[in-house]
Amino acid sequence: MTQTQKILVTGATGTVGRQVVAELLARGHEVRALTRDAAKAAFPAGVEIAEGDLTAPDGLAPALEGITGLHLITFGGAAFTPLETGPRILELARSAGVRRITVLHGGGPTPLEDAVRADAQVSWTVLMPVEFMANALEWADGIAAAGEVHEPFVDRLSAMVHEGDIGAVAAVALTEEGHGGQEYVITGPEVLTVGDKVKTIAAAAGREITLVELTEEEAVARWRAAFLPEDVIGFLLEAYGNTPEVGRTVAGTVEKVTGRPARTFAQWAAEHADVFRARS
Repeated sequence: MTQTQKILVTGATGTVGRQVVAELLARGHEVRALTRDAAKAAFPAGVEIAEGDLTAPDGLAPALEGITGLHLITFGGAAFTPLETGPRILELARSAGVRRITVLHGGGPTPLEDAVRADAQVSWTVLMPVEFMANALEWADGIAAAGEVHEPFVDRLSAMVHEGDIGAVAAVALTEEGHGGQEYVITGPEVLTVGDKVKTIAAAAGREITLVELTEEEAVARWRAAFLPEDVIGFLLEAYGNTPEVGRTVAGTVEKVTGRPARTFAQWAAEHADVFRARS
């Protein structure tokens, strides 16, 4: 066990942020969670809550007091706009004595990540997870109600990662030496098709699930009906229809960094089986 440290986690209510918090607590560290609205935030016992906004960094000094490690996201505000405040956040972090920073990659170049990479005074690690296993929760309503999953490009391959493993890699990089200047691609231990995922969920939930393949046109129509912006639709078409090699290749990062194997999709499905069962 490393010496107890105090870590500030931004994006702490998000899919990954909650896992970073949980992993740090499990490893015996102190956690301060940053949120824009403390009254609405709910965290495990022992988590200190600090109110602040990455889009207004001058108010972050109190949240950074006594902090040794900082987990950052690259977007801020209600609209999830790419943050332009990286240089000021880093200035405040250095002044507060922050020694290590992790930044969750936002899918492409962002001003905040660029600022972190350019900082030579702190030990930084960029976390680059592929598709989250948690994305399968998007199927929960359709499976629970009708026992069906409707998806395009059902033969696409994904080395999807358990969000808890992202949190585990972050927790190690924030509290231990040897991870500075690293860019960690984080995947699960296997490559799966959509059909593989559906079969795994069916086994975990103990029910039959039918996979219905959508054409590209049907998928676009569904996404537009859900009011997804055109740039997001374009991204989904590219990501699903032409998944880059990094998204369908297993990397050994989780085991290398944490000392244990990456969790499987079967483990994730077992943990979430109840949400896929029929509802009365």
